Parts: sequence; C-alpha cells; structure tokens
Amino acid sequence: MAFQYLSNTPLDEARVRYLARVKELGFAAGTETVPVHEASGRITAAAVYARISAPHYPASAMDGIALRAGLTFGATETTPVTLQPGEFTVVDTGDPIPGHCDAVVMIEDVVQNADGSVRLYAPAVPWQHIRQIGEDICAGEMVLPGHVRITPAAIGAMLAAGVLTVSVLRCPVVGIIPTGDEIVPPTDNPRPGDIVEFNSSIFSAMLREWGAVPKTYPIVPDRREDIIRALETALAECDIVLLNAGSSAGREDYSAEAIGAVGEVLIHGVAIKPGKPAILGSQGAKPILGVPGYPVSGILVLTELLRPLLDDWFRCSPEMGETRQATLARSVVSGLKYREFVRVRLGKVQDKLIASPLNRGAGVVSSFLKADGILEIPQGTEGYEAGESVPVRLLKSAGALDHTLVAIGSHDPLLDECADLLHRMDPSLYMSSTHVGSMGGIMAIRRGEAHVAGVHLLDERDGSYNTAFIKKYFPSGGVRLVECVGRTQGLMLPPGNPKGIREIRDLTAEGLRYVNRQKGSGTRILIDYLCKKEEIDPGKIYGYDREEYTHTSVAAQIASGSADAGMGIYSAAGLYGLDFLPVCMEQYDLLIPDSAFDTPLVQRLLEVLQSAAFRSRLEALGGYQLGSPGTVRERF
Repeated sequence: MAFQYLSNTPLDEARVRYLARVKELGFAAGTETVPVHEASGRITAAAVYARISAPHYPASAMDGIALRAGLTFGATETTPVTLQPGEFTVVDTGDPIPGHCDAVVMIEDVVQNADGSVRLYAPAVPWQHIRQIGEDICAGEMVLPGHVRITPAAIGAMLAAGVLTVSVLRCPVVGIIPTGDEIVPPTDNPRPGDIVEFNSSIFSAMLREWGAVPKTYPIVPDRREDIIRALETALAECDIVLLNAGSSAGREDYSAEAIGAVGEVLIHGVAIKPGKPAILGSQGAKPILGVPGYPVSGILVLTELLRPLLDDWFRCSPEMGETRQATLARSVVSGLKYREFVRVRLGKVQDKLIASPLNRGAGVVSSFLKADGILEIPQGTEGYEAGESVPVRLLKSAGALDHTLVAIGSHDPLLDECADLLHRMDPSLYMSSTHVGSMGGIMAIRRGEAHVAGVHLLDERDGSYNTAFIKKYFPSGGVRLVECVGRTQGLMLPPGNPKGIREIRDLTAEGLRYVNRQKGSGTRILIDYLCKKEEIDPGKIYGYDREEYTHTSVAAQIASGSADAGMGIYSAAGLYGLDFLPVCMEQYDLLIPDSAFDTPLVQRLLEVLQSAAFRSRLEALGGYQLGSPGTVRERF
C-alpha cells in the first residue's frame, strides 16, 4: 500500500508547502536563558544591550608616564621640559589614568634623570594614548540585534559590556530513528548481508553544524507496529523526527504508513534525484521526515528540506565564506613590516561590493563583531587607496551581503533600532551602519558607496537643516531627503550639574573639561555655529579638540567623570542618567539616492520608519519628535 503515497512534487513547491503547513500548526522556537560564556553558536532571542561601557575607565594605551598635558606645552628638541616625580605617574598598558592626568607619553619618548625627574622633548596632546571610556562599547548601546548567531567575538563583546546571561532561541531536539532488518551498528567485522548503519552519524554531525541537538534511537526492525511505537516515543521527546529508510514503495517500506498512523503525510515523493522517495509529514507542529536510506539521498533531503525548517526556527540564513572583490570606501594605510588583517563592513551598492574599514584598534572587540569580511594586506605593502578593488574574505554569505542596506553618515541610536527591526521584519535583510558624520555621509552618497546617509546639517544663514548642503553637493539632483525625526540637541552634563552650566558661554569656565564630536559631524557644526554666534573663541574651551564619533561615547565620558560637558542628543544623555540642557530641536533626515530609493532594501527601511514598533522604541528612548518618518520631504 505504500506506493499510493508516491508523487513527484517540485522541490520548491514541496519546501514552501511543508514549511507553511508546520508553521500553521505552531512550529516555532521557544526561548531560554544561558550564561554568555556558554552561548557560542546560539541565536539571540531579542536585542542585547550593553550594561557597562568598555573600557569602563580611562585606560593607558601604552607603557609610559601619565601626566597633565599642559605641563608639557612648549617642549622642543632644544628646550625640553623637565617634570619632577610628583608631576607624573608611571603607567603600564591597561592601567587606570589618575584623575588629574589627561595624557600618556610613551616610555620610549621619556628621558629619565638620575634624580628621578624626566625630560620630554615634545609636547603631549590632551588625551593622547588614552583609551577612553566606551571606546569599544558604550553602556546602553545595542551589542547584538535579535535573531543573529552569537560568535566568539560576540561573547567577548557581551562580557566586556557587562552582559552575563543572554536570552536565546532554544535548540531543537531532532530524533533519528534508523530502521531495517539488515541494518547493524558500526563494526569492523560485518557479516555478509549486514549493512552498517552510519547515516545517523552523518545526520547527527550535520544537525550539530546547523545548531540542532541530535538524538539517535536504537535500530528498529522493518515491522510496521515497531516503527509506529518508535515514532511515538521520539515524538514525545523531540521537536523534529527523522525516520531513516523505508520511504520507497518496496514490500517492507512502512515509513509512509507509520507516519500516517501517528500524524499526517503531506507529501510523499519530491522531484529531486537522488532523494525522490522523501516523505514530508507531521504530528501537529512537529515535522516528521521520511528519509531515504542511501546516504547521498539522505544528505540531499536534509539539506534541501530539513535545513529550511531549522533556518526558520532560528530566524536566520546559513553562513558561508568565500572571497570577493570589493571597492574600498576609505584608504587603508599599513606598515611594511607586517601582514595585516583589516575588518570591514560590506554591502552591495549599485552592483558594487563596498568595503568600509572598521576600527583597527587591537582592543576593539566590537569591530570583529560588526565585520562582514576580512581584508588582508600582505607584508611589504603600504596599504590600499580609496576606490581600489581589493579581495575580501567573507564572514557572511554573499547572499546576506546582497541583502545588506549600507548606511554611512551621522550617528544616532535609532539606526541600531532600525537594523534590529529590519532584520526582525525579514530575516534575510541586514543593515550595516558606519558613523562618519553628516558630511562623510554626503560624500559617500556622491561616490555611490551607500544606500542611505543620516544627515543633520545646520544652515547658519537661516537656521534650516540639510537642504542647502544637498543643493550644494548635488547641483544636478538625483537624491531625495526622507524625513526621519526631530531630535533634541543640547549639553549633556553630569547629574546635578555640579559646574552650574546654564549657557554655552559657561563652557569657557576655568577647570571645565569639554568633550566634542569629530569635525564634519552635524553636532560639531552646531557647536561651532553656537560659538561663532556667541563670539566665543573655541580655543578657550578646554577639550574642544577632544573628539568622539558617537553621541553615546560623548555621554560615556561625561558619566565617567572624565569630562564635564559635551554636545549631544537627549536620548544619549538619558541612557546614562545625565542632566541635559536643551539647545535646539534639529531635523535628522536620511539622504537617499534615486538609484537606491525603489530597491526592496530601501523600501523595507521606509516601512520600518513608518511602523508602530519604530515609534514605540523611539518614545522609550526619549528626546525625539516624530512627524511623518519615512516620507519624502524634498526631491532634488
């Protein structure tokens, strides 16, 4: 009777129908909480946020001496500065920086005198050779989005961020039932007619690679009732069951009957060779696959029909590595003495694979976490120029890169929230964000290296945002300005505002330490404008040239006590419990080239911006004003 089940269903149809059926019946992963150090390879159940900054204290990046940079001003080769023992502190790499110090001089640049004093032949720059709080990760930042695989680098990043346990998707238990009268356990001395059972070992290895937990049952003879009992046992203990052999139409092929007895047979026979006799069945939400006995057939059936079930369970796509040519977004300089491996973010823009180098600091574990590929610079090579075609070893599948939205421009925590929501909306989509400031984003769009750029550039002439700059840098048009949010910019201050700051002019007060954003960022342009408007000499603001690349990193310095004020957005101040002196409500928009606007990637991003989930997350962060995010404000 088994023959009546055989069909010849096309593979794609079989895959779609089967997945849809078991999902309709409730096939889905549960969650569990595990220690981070045991979480390698697991899939995050939700976004993971940093509990502490990394580093969580200002740390020396070199062996040398810590001092106050002002003591070294004026030092030259002909007029060295001499410091007495009480004016400096000897530090090793990783040591905390004393509170009265703001620079480290490498030990190689220090000349020690017999009386314990030291001579310096060059001035120190404030905050040189100091790893700032949050240089790697800032408390409150998203370390990992939901539904991504936890890598060894991610474990380091989470532990560095104070995350000790993590919610992950539960690994499915997959039962493997080998059947057949002629099947025997592995042996080095089989008798004539014995068939050594090794399929379960192959399948178990494949399942472990895919994140499942295999459970192999004893060999079951070719008797219908025995197979039914074995299925009932496995179904009570497992999430998925593989019934190996007996799926054809032979006289002792009882798999289809047995599956029908304990549940339903959806498809018996798939149009693939080898593997045609495969059976797709279920008991409620628990899939049951009848797998052909030949090992090559079994491997193909698991790859083509079981793997999609596991991918859906884990809400992610399989990762495969290969080497691709990519266009370098920024120049990379390397020393001739070393063979260097540079982590890069990747994304395809206008049919070009764009590689954006990440932070190359040895202590920045998050760069490996964010990396999509590795650029290898051979020994004896000085590096590569921007725009050069370079080979990149992929850490993600090429398919994932084809579905990666590339965002280069101004930083805002909402970009991380967009990335998480985009991937949760469609597990095949990813978002890669590189923070280079508003002007850096405009330049990336001009060079065709990004799909979107966050911009918030103030026109000093009339107080408007973005339009004047876009007209200047895109005189022929070809771009659209998409509304994102209004956001409150202001001075982030320590709790209680101990310095009593009430206005921008107070930043020049004696003893006040300021921390700034990098040149080219919209926030830097804003503070430059405010200083000009108030006729304040930025040179009189101590720390004005101390630069950070994100709002959260500025907030981290203030929260740690290494700075007394910094310009930033309200949401970043809120993450750290800082006081906030509002300065203005600015417009943060997304600049999108016409060539990318109608692509599925950008259109899904606009859906995210218009979603209730996005609005809810920004309301929780605070400091944002939402009008009609995701709508075109102006077309150029």
